[in-house]
Amino acid sequence: MSSTTSEPQARASELRALLNQAAHAYYVLDAPVMEDSVYDRLYRELLELENADPSLIAVDSPTQRVGGAPAAGFSSVRHRIGLLSLDNAFNTTELEAWYGRLLKVLDREPGTALPMVGELKIDGNALALSYENGVLVRAATRGDGEQGEEITANVRTIASVPLRLQLENPPAWLEVRGEALIPDGTFAAINNERQARGEALFANPRNACAGTLRQLDPKVVAARKLDFFAYTLHLPQDWSEGPASQWDALEWLKQAGFKVNPNAALLPDLEAVEAFFEHWDDGRRQLNYATDGVVVKLNDLKLQDSAGFTQKAPRWAIALKYPAEEAPSKLLRLSCQVGRTGVITPVAEFEPVPLAGTSVSRATLHNADRLVELDLHAGDTIVVRKAGEIIPEVVRVLPELRPAAAKRLELPHTCPECGSELVREEGEAATRCVNSSCPAILRGALRHWVSKSALDVDGLGSKLIEQLVDRGLVGSIADLYRLDGALLCSLERMGSKSAENLVAALAQSKQQPWHRQLYGLGIHHVGEVNAKALAKAFPSAADLATAATETPEAITAVYGIGGEIAQSLQQWFSTGANQELLMALERLGFSLASAEEEQPEPSGPAPLTGQTFVLTGTLPSLSRSQAQALIEAAGGKVTSSVSKKTSYVVAGEEAGSKLSKAESLGIPVLDEANLQALLVR
Repeated sequence: MSSTTSEPQARASELRALLNQAAHAYYVLDAPVMEDSVYDRLYRELLELENADPSLIAVDSPTQRVGGAPAAGFSSVRHRIGLLSLDNAFNTTELEAWYGRLLKVLDREPGTALPMVGELKIDGNALALSYENGVLVRAATRGDGEQGEEITANVRTIASVPLRLQLENPPAWLEVRGEALIPDGTFAAINNERQARGEALFANPRNACAGTLRQLDPKVVAARKLDFFAYTLHLPQDWSEGPASQWDALEWLKQAGFKVNPNAALLPDLEAVEAFFEHWDDGRRQLNYATDGVVVKLNDLKLQDSAGFTQKAPRWAIALKYPAEEAPSKLLRLSCQVGRTGVITPVAEFEPVPLAGTSVSRATLHNADRLVELDLHAGDTIVVRKAGEIIPEVVRVLPELRPAAAKRLELPHTCPECGSELVREEGEAATRCVNSSCPAILRGALRHWVSKSALDVDGLGSKLIEQLVDRGLVGSIADLYRLDGALLCSLERMGSKSAENLVAALAQSKQQPWHRQLYGLGIHHVGEVNAKALAKAFPSAADLATAATETPEAITAVYGIGGEIAQSLQQWFSTGANQELLMALERLGFSLASAEEEQPEPSGPAPLTGQTFVLTGTLPSLSRSQAQALIEAAGGKVTSSVSKKTSYVVAGEEAGSKLSKAESLGIPVLDEANLQALLVR
């Protein structure tokens, strides 16, 4: 090997060592050893060497923490060792019961003191890291405990995860388990940036972390600056240099280059465990990350092996959880919201209280049954918490603080918007306003009709709809198509050009296909997917009306359509006001029928069979309908809402709440290029 070749190699190796040492000191030890400007200069030098000669790139090079094109999706991998969850205890009585069971399994006398390790239960996302000969080769999510998703490229961006262990003679393999998290300060900065860009905010750091880990572009992950605490070590059984206790394992992990939470403690007995738990009940509020309890582990690893596992969890460890943060407040009033389908939702309005970092003054009470269950009275003192640290809810009432002669609160008998008598069907929890002319129902119906998934009328937002309804200019969906430019110009913030564009958009919406028109009608239980199935089976409103009112068995014969939908269709098409609406739409130029041309059946393989997609935002070159057509032609299904059953969310510019929900549920997010890659896979 020539000197000109060996010099760059030696320099690259030297730079990697210096940069990795500096990163470990900064991100893991919180003790910087190098100025940022010096680090940046050395990093650029290494990057230039690697660009000039890619053979110099090593797996532990800091330049490789972020690299490569976004992935088209994640593959499922089986964990070498099951990643089980922990059993929970919610008070010291349950903790003592667990300890008693542990002593019994280990055949120890009641009251025997066994050393344990207490660790904070970080409210993040569990990861399994696999190393071979000291090098990170795979990172995976927990998944179901047996299988997870392989997210190595994303985890490589976490600066506190070593790419190569700081061990001279590492074992052939080892597994490290730990928690990925977003510190509170970083989370606040992320949300501030999202707010400045007009994007939906993340609900909490844990959800933001989960969504970030399943981003398909590692550069997005890197920008969010995740952190990682290691807490469990698995080594080959024949490797004799491993630790003998959990406490030693934490020290071993530190020596190997991992960041270990500094607040762990070696506890001699159960009394010390309880003191540790009580100490951190207050102390956790001073941390810059969320923790919802402590984890207690038997210290001796051989005793852990003897104790073994249940089907779901280790017997030698338990999570002792703190109760959800609760606060009392004075009930000010009970208000009611009227939804698009007429459902009345009671809402408790109370004096503001701080909970989980935000001020809370309202909480939904769901329905009349919940009111009865709470036995809510005017002026009650209520206890409020955030369910899952996110959604405000009323937990209970404190009747001992109830004012004298306080009146029990119930749902009103008449609609708060229109005064019509409210109806509650037998067997249903919901109470409804059934007046189709109710302003609240009308506003909701109009918003639904013009939405992206229905008629997609650009320029007709909620504020404008409110003006049209409040001024009595629109009393039904059909009235939208009787608006003219002069009338629209009389509305607030509506110029002549905007009015002209809106009239044109309404006219264009008449060409939307029958299944979109059916969905836009807002029939109870008929969502976007069901509307498409019904429109295919019944190619016109007349056909569907006949089947709904005369042969309901034909409705339920459609795949995916059940009796509940058939009954809802029967009720809708039997209502005189709805019949009048359909006739009015036809007079205004709607065909309310499918086009004659049939779409050809796709030939060849269907790469997206069994996959469910949600589209959000504006894609660079595809319209929403074009993207949907491509997905469906490839065997996939497109739905309007994000759920745990969603396979992918396809997001473009100005993606809204669907993107945030996908990230919170950990659902992979695709851009247009990712989608195209899946289509040809």
